[in-house]
Amino acid sequence: MSQPVPVDYQSRVKKPDDFEAFWDGVLHQVAAIPLNPEMIPDPLRTSEEVEVFQAFYTSIEHVRIAAWYCRPTRRAERAPAMLLLPGYQADPPIPKEWARKGYCTLSVAPRGKLRSHRQFNPGYPNLLTYNIVDRHTYAYRGFYVDAWRGIDFLLSRPEIDSTRIGVTGSSQGGGLTIATAAMRTEICAAAAGAPYLCGYMDAIELTHTYPYEEINDFLRLHPESRHAVEETVAYFDGINFADKITCPIIVNIGLQDNVCPPETGYALFNRIPAVAKQLYTYDGHGHDAGRSKHEAIVEQFFAHQLLTTR
Repeated sequence: MSQPVPVDYQSRVKKPDDFEAFWDGVLHQVAAIPLNPEMIPDPLRTSEEVEVFQAFYTSIEHVRIAAWYCRPTRRAERAPAMLLLPGYQADPPIPKEWARKGYCTLSVAPRGKLRSHRQFNPGYPNLLTYNIVDRHTYAYRGFYVDAWRGIDFLLSRPEIDSTRIGVTGSSQGGGLTIATAAMRTEICAAAAGAPYLCGYMDAIELTHTYPYEEINDFLRLHPESRHAVEETVAYFDGINFADKITCPIIVNIGLQDNVCPPETGYALFNRIPAVAKQLYTYDGHGHDAGRSKHEAIVEQFFAHQLLTTR
């Protein structure tokens, strides 16, 4: 059920004219790089129900990306898959619970995360503002592609049904979910929680909490760079990806979220053209975005969209 943006709020997010051309160029560049997927069994973490693997693949700029891959021990010949995307500071979890529900699941650690920082390590804080004045070298250019390349890893697995792939995450993972659902047509269903990386320049005025405050810190030191920053982040703003999302999607926000302001969540949701979309708002909740209540909704959503062979 759609809900309008509050009447006193107007998003200032504008999509660059060459937005599509920019990302088409990035995708063309990464397509020429061999994925070189690798899976290493992890017997210590494997159980009778779930097989656990350390996974690796190569992304743009030939950065080697780490992930956890879990699959049900007992599964159909072709199983549904989930891509699990991480928060800003949290390390990606081993997705055993998703595997127990019947999904082959890849939990990605994009560049800079603990298991993927040998070639790129801007640190935290700093990821959000690393090369933020240049869209061609901005940290999130590679970070986004690392997430999208996780789909290629899943597609390389013979046990996965390529017609049943979902993506989910919260906070930064929610923002990555939006961009991934937009750019990878293989995604059949998406659930984005408290989406970060949406309405960057609105958010830095609506809140003064971190991580967004990293941009304000940067601008206090480099006030002359404001225009360059605004130009760069427009290419990475989830609101500008939203109009490419056509798969079923649910979004949840906390109405008292002072990390990812709810205004940006409304603006994002209103830009999504998908017919099957639902916004869940949780009054009395902050950046958790009603997680304790919403987890069951996410589970039911993916069960309906992915567990039944179409």
